[in-house]
Amino acid sequence: MTDKEKEEERIQSPFRPKDWNEIRINDSWALFKIMSEFVNGYEAMSQIGPCVSIFGSARTKEDHPYYQMAEEIAFQLTKIGFGVITGGGPAIMEAANKGAQRGGGSSVGLGIRLPFETELNKFIDRDFEINFDYFFARKVMFVKYSQGFIVMPGGFGTLDELFEALTLIQTKKTGRFPIVLVGKAYWSGLIDWMKNRMLEDGYVNESDFELYRLVDTPEEAVAHIAEFYEKYNIKLNF
Repeated sequence: MTDKEKEEERIQSPFRPKDWNEIRINDSWALFKIMSEFVNGYEAMSQIGPCVSIFGSARTKEDHPYYQMAEEIAFQLTKIGFGVITGGGPAIMEAANKGAQRGGGSSVGLGIRLPFETELNKFIDRDFEINFDYFFARKVMFVKYSQGFIVMPGGFGTLDELFEALTLIQTKKTGRFPIVLVGKAYWSGLIDWMKNRMLEDGYVNESDFELYRLVDTPEEAVAHIAEFYEKYNIKLNF
């Protein structure tokens, strides 16, 4: 390969180092894109009414008990006056949006553009269908416009949302809202590790384990949301 060919390959490579001027220009344009995501998100989400976010795997099959539980939880939430917010994708998210639509409640989908799992499911209300490029802008919408989190079994993305919520409440950066982990068999190993390692080593407090409720049925999950709001008025989280 000649020197000229090597230079052309370097210029075309997406992994090539950027000079300072390129970085500055790219950052400037990114600010406008970030602002537009917040503006569009705020405008759409301000219309949804009280909702609960349901998180979980994008890989759970339709015939899996967790899929069916997510749909039933969403349906029961609509019966006590809540809509449902999901990540807008397939599997658990689809089940939750399906349950919300079946119950006549708001069915919101906050999608994220990824190389995979990016298609929004068909059970989202078209007025409440939003796609994001930035995870952090999407996270703000989940927390700001949710009155509770239902966390079904899932992968890294699900854990990310769970620990984001726990951290915000623990550090008092948001108001207290109910967090429900569904599936004792799935979550117990993680909770045992947190207690046996994090708590024992002094990285968390005993009271931090009161920030969530571990349940096994849709009825228990929905009951915890309802009981929480018998004590506290529904309000935006920040």
